[in-house]
Amino acid sequence: MRARDLAVDYEAVSVDSDALAAARLMAEHRLPGLLVLDEHGRPRAILPASQMVKVLVPEYVIEDPALAAVVDEKHADQLCRALAGRSVGDCLPGNAPPPPIAAPDDTALEVAALMARVRSPLIAVAEEAEDGTHLLGVITAAHLLHELLEASGG
Repeated sequence: MRARDLAVDYEAVSVDSDALAAARLMAEHRLPGLLVLDEHGRPRAILPASQMVKVLVPEYVIEDPALAAVVDEKHADQLCRALAGRSVGDCLPGNAPPPPIAAPDDTALEVAALMARVRSPLIAVAEEAEDGTHLLGVITAAHLLHELLEASGG
């Protein structure tokens, strides 16, 4: 099994996409994260759902989790307002690494090793060409596990 065979179409957003729309996309499709593309359509970053949740939580609650107990439900229900007017790029951490990218001919084991090494729920599969990087699809951890189990008869 090669990465090109494992890659599937997957939801992607641009750094300029609306953050609230991206959060809805994650929630509606129960995605572990989104592939973020730059202005040229090249993979730029992975935005994990956990990072989007972190954007919703006030900094003072992250610093002192005991304060979460004193925030009333009325205010907790309005956490998503933190995304209003923000872009996906605003939600990426300042030190967001480039997304892990597998070459089309990488084996399933090479993809698994990359995923394990960088602890990413997604691996982009892209091909380098003279005119730039061409995204072929994405491999999710769940899809990779499924395929590996199927191949082993499990």
